Amino acid sequence: MLARNAESLYWIGRYVERADDTARILDVSVHHLLEDATVDPDATSRQLLGVLGITPPKGTALDVRPLTDLVAFSREHAGSIVSSISSARENARVAREVVSTELWECVNAMWNAVPERQRAAKRLGPHEFFSFVEERAAMFAGLADSTMSRDDGWRFLVLGRSVERVDMVVRLLMSRAGDKPSSPGWVTVLRSAGAHDTYLRTYRGALDSGRVVQFLLLDRLFPRSVFYALRQAEAVLEQLDLRPTARVGAKGEAIRLLGKARSDLEFLRDDELLDDLTDRLAALQKTVRDVGEAVALQYFHSVPWVAWTNAGVSL
Repeated sequence: MLARNAESLYWIGRYVERADDTARILDVSVHHLLEDATVDPDATSRQLLGVLGITPPKGTALDVRPLTDLVAFSREHAGSIVSSISSARENARVAREVVSTELWECVNAMWNAVPERQRAAKRLGPHEFFSFVEERAAMFAGLADSTMSRDDGWRFLVLGRSVERVDMVVRLLMSRAGDKPSSPGWVTVLRSAGAHDTYLRTYRGALDSGRVVQFLLLDRLFPRSVFYALRQAEAVLEQLDLRPTARVGAKGEAIRLLGKARSDLEFLRDDELLDDLTDRLAALQKTVRDVGEAVALQYFHSVPWVAWTNAGVSL
């Protein structure tokens, strides 16, 4: 596979997952701002922007409308929903020869429907737009699983999705790391991660911070948990590595980083889970950045650019 196609597929997975997770987070947060009159809109909006890694504007009081315009509809900010959809569509266009027709039509139709859905959101409320993005992201995931061969292209797509999912769930948990065990903010985290119903069935309705963190970090069966995503990314990288099995150590820097992060979580005792939670989450976020750089170096930019000398000299 060409490196440019591999990179495009990797970033398609990341951008679609980023748009989906951002829509989920913003949907829950907007509902919370509209339904609870005791909440300070400006402080809550700035906290959400901090979770998403967006620098809040200075000298402007934030509420539902400017928050939605910035995080959902902004075309200048790279982390917004509209910008993520545009980037996913552009990468799919570049890698058209390795993307299935159904998958391309899904991404292209989502991108073409954004202006209309944006206008509808201003008339009917932002929930309409968030639901549209979540449904299209779910359709994209289903089409990827049902129309793509389990070759290197599919593996790079899944790798990007898994890496981005780890980053977004870690950001969610970091936003509530200092809350009280019984704080209602933990329900917000579960709903933002699409994990509320599954969590209630798993723990029989018991809600506390320790179990929420345990579920979103360590659960082996829930596909949106950090551990599940790390293990899936690690398995995909093992399949991508075509070299013979290494007798000592990891075969690549990216898989070494993922294996270490997965191992640290896997063998963590329950009573240690909340100890230094903020530092542990920050370490996971750094691992995501390092893995992205290692994957780019190993698969996308491994061959340095060659500058021809004396190109203008006639032979």
